[in-house]
Amino acid sequence: MAVNNTNMVSLFGQSLHQLQELCQEEGFPKYTAKQICDWIYHKRVNDINAMTNLSLKTRARLNEMACVGRNTPVDCQTSCDGTKKYLFAIRRQKEGKETTDYIESVFIPDGERATLCVSCQMGCRMGCRFCVTGKQGFKGSLSSGEILNQIFSIPESEQLTNIVFMGMGEPLDNYEAIKQTLEVLTAEWGLGWSPRRLTVSTVGITPVLKRLLDECQCHIAVSLHNAFPDQRASMMPMQKKYPLHEVIELLKKYNWYGQRRISFEYIMFEGINDDLGHAAELARLLHGLNCRVNLIRFHASPEVPYRSSGERTMTTFRDYLDHQGITCTIRASRGEDIMAACGLLAGKLKG
Repeated sequence: MAVNNTNMVSLFGQSLHQLQELCQEEGFPKYTAKQICDWIYHKRVNDINAMTNLSLKTRARLNEMACVGRNTPVDCQTSCDGTKKYLFAIRRQKEGKETTDYIESVFIPDGERATLCVSCQMGCRMGCRFCVTGKQGFKGSLSSGEILNQIFSIPESEQLTNIVFMGMGEPLDNYEAIKQTLEVLTAEWGLGWSPRRLTVSTVGITPVLKRLLDECQCHIAVSLHNAFPDQRASMMPMQKKYPLHEVIELLKKYNWYGQRRISFEYIMFEGINDDLGHAAELARLLHGLNCRVNLIRFHASPEVPYRSSGERTMTTFRDYLDHQGITCTIRASRGEDIMAACGLLAGKLKG
């Protein structure tokens, strides 16, 4: 059961089963947990006193020992393309003192589609050489409530059509919180979304990826970036522990056509991974797997000494993969002017 910085139980982010356990411990009526879920997930209230079908006695006791636990963003930046980057404060008690760190999420409007890219950790432990988030170090994982808070507490919350777990942190390095978040989003007592509206990104932590494949039908996006093992390892240290070929073999076992989308994220670095030799090796690696490849422009940062491939190079790379029967797209960059694009989230206050 999550506890906030005042040692009160946070109701938000809890599963129906967890709330049932809490209600049983407190001697509340059996149906109270379902009522709480309805108030915090369906009606989206942030005040126990607003739960008017709970008895006055039950509300009084809940107010003594619990809170809903949602928090609004502390900052918002808007890009020239309409993308918005929200900053959330994460407060923790450490050695008797309150500390505050920050995480970011990105709202991306695109016609009838409205996507939120959420964070799951403060920083990241994966050590990818090209990622600004990884340069911040690792300060901790988020609870399911802190992840869900990004979804429920932005002004556009009820407009959202899709959620991608591609913000700060490695989702499979915080799997239990991700699993619970997915449960809240898809369960009837939660938001009741289809898993097809959710995409979880990973560098490829194979044993945890197997759990995700077994336990949820959400889409999967693997951060690939280089098909040659030694070259990938030089930029993505986790390649040494979880080789890409093992990730691919695992995905092939779960590759039921039409059941879920498997995609590979491929950032294009000038002179590093963008020639036809790399394209050919990528096509060989993915042969027999029903998937798509998303080519991503590298977004420059003073902290990372790489440059993006040019438009012509990316188009040639895409066309080669298409001719090999692999669906390939060049992803449009969004929010680069506010440091909201892929790999740029750092969780910092302005100024």
